[in-house]
Amino acid sequence: MIKVTRRVNIAVESIGSVQTQTDTQTQQTAIGQDDLFEILLTQLTYQDPLKPLDNQEFIAQLAQFTSLEQSRQSNANLESMLTMQTSNQALGLIGNLVQVDISNGGAVGNVLTVTFQSGVPKLSVVLTDGNVLPNVSLSQISLVREGAADIQAADPEI
Repeated sequence: MIKVTRRVNIAVESIGSVQTQTDTQTQQTAIGQDDLFEILLTQLTYQDPLKPLDNQEFIAQLAQFTSLEQSRQSNANLESMLTMQTSNQALGLIGNLVQVDISNGGAVGNVLTVTFQSGVPKLSVVLTDGNVLPNVSLSQISLVREGAADIQAADPEI
């Protein structure tokens, strides 16, 4: 039996984020169904004619290929659902009072708009001083109060 070893990188992200270019590159380096069938074909080509591949082993490998493809499809569906959930979460913040974690501390404001840059939602937040904070990611939101609020009357401990 020929053994082929291939390194596969798996990227794990937070819920508030969506695929990045690095994740796309990781998917391109992952072993695919065609690669698995090529391995199986190579195995059959170079098998010892006096000791052919056992039928049960062959069927077990085909079952593993099928299971792998079903897992891959489930993963693709789950990624799609995660992207939709992230988009819905971002759109649901419009008009809500939020606390945003930024490099110089925190800021409070109302979510004004949601834009999508390369499929990633970015929020625009109107701060208490009237300035607009653009390109806020979901991971920067630390607290949400439902409903539009008068920022001046907002609880300072939000």
